[in-house]
Parts: sequence; C-alpha cells; structure tokens
Amino acid sequence: MAAQLSPQQLSEKHRPTLDQALEVIRTRAYWSPHPEHPKAYGESAPADGLAAFKALRGTRFDLDQPGTDGWTGGEVSPYGFPLEVEYPHADIDALLPAMRAGTAAWREAGPETRALVCVEILARISARTHEFAHAVMHTSGQAFMMAFQAGGPHAQDRGLEAVAYAYAEQTRTPAEAHWAKPQGKRDPLELRKTFTAVPRGISLLIGCNTFPTWNGYPGLFASLATGNPVLVKPHPRAVLPLALTVRVAREVLADAGFDPNLVALAVERPGEGIAKELAVRPEIRIIDYTGSTAFGDWLEANAGQAQVYTEKAGVNTVLIDSTDNYKGMLANLAFSLSLYSGQMCTTPQNLLIPRDGIVTDAGDKSYDEVVADLAAAVSGLLGDDARASALLGALVNPDVKSRLDAASGLGDVALPSREVSHPDFPDAVVRTPLVVKADGSRKAWDEESVPYLAECFGPVSFAVAVDSTDDALDLLRRTVRDKGAMTVGAYTTSETTERAVEDVCFEESAQLSLNLTGGVYVNQTAAFSDFHGSGGNPAANAALCDAAFVANRFRVVEVRRGA
Repeated sequence: MAAQLSPQQLSEKHRPTLDQALEVIRTRAYWSPHPEHPKAYGESAPADGLAAFKALRGTRFDLDQPGTDGWTGGEVSPYGFPLEVEYPHADIDALLPAMRAGTAAWREAGPETRALVCVEILARISARTHEFAHAVMHTSGQAFMMAFQAGGPHAQDRGLEAVAYAYAEQTRTPAEAHWAKPQGKRDPLELRKTFTAVPRGISLLIGCNTFPTWNGYPGLFASLATGNPVLVKPHPRAVLPLALTVRVAREVLADAGFDPNLVALAVERPGEGIAKELAVRPEIRIIDYTGSTAFGDWLEANAGQAQVYTEKAGVNTVLIDSTDNYKGMLANLAFSLSLYSGQMCTTPQNLLIPRDGIVTDAGDKSYDEVVADLAAAVSGLLGDDARASALLGALVNPDVKSRLDAASGLGDVALPSREVSHPDFPDAVVRTPLVVKADGSRKAWDEESVPYLAECFGPVSFAVAVDSTDDALDLLRRTVRDKGAMTVGAYTTSETTERAVEDVCFEESAQLSLNLTGGVYVNQTAAFSDFHGSGGNPAANAALCDAAFVANRFRVVEVRRGA
C-alpha cells in the first residue's frame, strides 16, 4: 500500500502538537489546539459545513469496507425530521478477520507513528468541525453551539488527550536495553533485550446517543494509538457523527500506508441489538461503553474475554450549606440544570439543602426561599424562547419526555417544566427543567422507593430538605457509594464543612467542584486538566483520561537475545 504520508511528514506536521499534549497532561494547565469559536474556521466554514451536512441526507454512506451485506438507517433528528442516511450493514464473520489482517504492520509501526497518525485523523476531523457539529446536533438534540463545541473541539481534545496518555505509557519502557550481570572474575552474563507494546486485539466502541463523539473519541483513540483495530458500533439514533469519524480514520490510515480496515463501522438494523452479540465474541478484546447501568453491568459480568471500560449512570449531588455569593450560586446552578436539558451524565440531580435554611451574603435564607429563588433564576434564564432553545437543545428521545412527564407526580413541584417553541425547528421537543421538593430525613432514606436515590435522566432535579449539614454529608456518602456519581458540587463558607465534603469525595472517589459562581459549571470538564469520572464509584469503572484508561489496552512483550 503506497503511503502518501510518510512518518517523517507526519512528524514534521504533528510532533509539536503531540509534545504539547504530553506536557499539559503533566502540568494540567489550560490548552487546546482545536478552536472552539465557529469563526476560527474561516469565513466560508459555517455555510460549507451546513452544505456538507445537507449533502449527506438521503444518501448511502459508503465506506468500502469488507463484509457489507446490505444497508440500514433510520435516524430521526430530535429537531423533527428524518436524516434518511443509509449505512453499510456488516457481516461480522467477514469483517472481523479483515480488521485483524492489518494489525501486524500497525503494531510494527510503533507508538510514535501510531500517535501521529491519530493526530492527523483528529486534524482532518477538526477541519470539518462545522459539518460534524450539524451531525451531532441532529442526532443528539444538542443546540448548535453546544454541538459545535462539545461535539467538535472538546471531543477532539479528549481524543488527543487519550493519544498522549497512550504514547506516554507505551514509551515508559525503553524499546531496547543491554543487560549485563557481573560474574566476578568471569565474563559478565550479557543479554540484548527488546520490549514491544503488543495490542490486545479488536476494540469495540459502543457509542451513546447524547454525546457520540465526546464520549466516543477517548476509547477510540486510546485503542487505536495502542495498536488495536477499532470496531465502532454507534447508537442507532446517533450513527452519523461516528460514521463520519470512521470515514476520516479510514482515509488517513490508507494515506499513511496502513490497512483502512483497522477502523470499521457496525450499524445495526432496527431491533437487531448487535452489541450483546459483538461483546462476547472471542475476537473482541477491549470494550468501551457509555450508557445505561443495566447494560454496563451486563458487559462487566458477561464479556469476560475483554477489558471493559464503562461509563454508566449515577446520581450527581450538590450540597448547599452556605455561600458568600448567593446570586452567583443561583445563576450557576440555574445554568447547570438547564444546559442541554439536563441530558448530561454530569448534570446535578439532587440539591441537598438544610431544612432550617442557609447563611448567605444576602441574609439567612430558608429552605423554601432557596428553592423559590432557584426556580426564579431558572425561569429568568429561560424566559425567552429563542435564548432557551439555544441553551436547552431538544429532548434526545421520547423516553426522556416520558420520564419528565412522570416526574411531576413524584412530589411537590417547585418549578414546573414548560414547553418551549423552537424558532427554527417547530417540531423539536424542547422543555425547561422540572424541580421537585423532596424529604431528605433519615427516615425517608430507608423507604423502599425514594425517587431521588435513583437516576432520573433528563431535566429533572430534586430539592432535598435535609435535617442538617451532617445529614447531607451522610446522604451524599450513601448516594455516591450505592449509586455512583460523575460529579459532586458543594457550596459552603465553612472550612470544616469544606474539608468534610472533600473527605467524603476522597473516600468514595468522586470528582468535586466547590463554590462555583462564575462561568465554570459542575457539569463541564476540560480535557488535559479535568478528569471525567474517577473509575472509583459505581457510575464508571474508568476515568477520561488517565494512565489506567490506556495502560491495559496493550501488553509489553520482551524478547531476550544472547549478546
């Protein structure tokens, strides 16, 4: 296979980017090589990206991959129209052997070349960020700006972060070494040793509906950079963003002289449910999954032949003890509850508020006053439909709407959800957040069905009245331990309480944000600096990204030769 991109060309083009990524995962400073402002991509980029997206509609998305035995599709935009894109349906028995055929050359290329090929893939995706943004928007329901940023540069950053960790771990051991053991008066014992990072095998990426690229890129690039072929199985409602990714990856692999079948797409027919079948095949040695706890637990229990990385569901909690910026706290929480209609794995669900109220810079506030003021902050933020639509996006699927509709019967509604009319997409289902009051007494915790002790995915939150801050800490600990949490937040002016919250999060391995009142929110994390999840509580068994996320995707094989 003739290479149009030599290792030297790749190094000249991308080694500085890789080096900078390696530096920032060490310093945890802010950095991104992918601009997050739409105007940074050129004057014609917005129109070109929209045109490219529209040109995909009503077409067959050919990838020229082996084993295609038919076509399938059926995605419908949460904004109210069918995409009408058909994708190749794969005969897995034919596709998997073809994916393995190129692994020897990919392994022998070494960690640096693999990393630089991955950076080239990300660079080409970045150049098409506007096109990808529309694909993410119309499969996930994210508003355009969020789809552009989270589905574009932020996802690309997460992919590059995984590449950097993969390179660092593979090169931690030298490629070769001379070993000499002294033997006194005799000649020393000498060996020449080589150490090769050897991939586990085919990696299966099971994509999610809400963040197909942001959640998909870490696993995809961690596996590819460590030498493993990657089979991408998108969520049936969000195929297009990952199909575009697979197409770009295949083009770059071919241009660099490698087998394009190192990355392939597996799209299921309606109701086919191929994830379970794929997950237990002996060829599949790594699985990355984002989605429901039930299927994540099933994967962990049944895919014993594979190294399984899961991000499942949790119950994210904010403890409100006191604040010296009451207005800022309310504004920050209102935005956090509203962003993407609460359809983020990091959105706060439970707000733990002392029944006797809190101390603030605006005077003492009772529980009812805090809840009412928060409801007013959300209503003020979302009062204008056009502004609300740009923040809320659309409900990703009918299940979220059903859950939201049912939640109004779970208690005293402090903030009802209302319908929002989208100015550009009248058929979009857009809803504002619902806040329900709940009893957080210790007696209530032990009732059989406590609504706030289970995840209610979507724009639903519970204002939980606890008897004291100490009770709030105990409820927080119990919630994280039993149900998991991707995020924990707290507001307090007390150093003692702050330390107590930290201790709970250290003990239960939960990522904590304290006293956020400005433009940083508990449900947002920055690549290269913030860890998404910890891998230490039931919400996820891995963190995006750290060394543990990449190190078990390869093994080091040693060859010893007599010197």
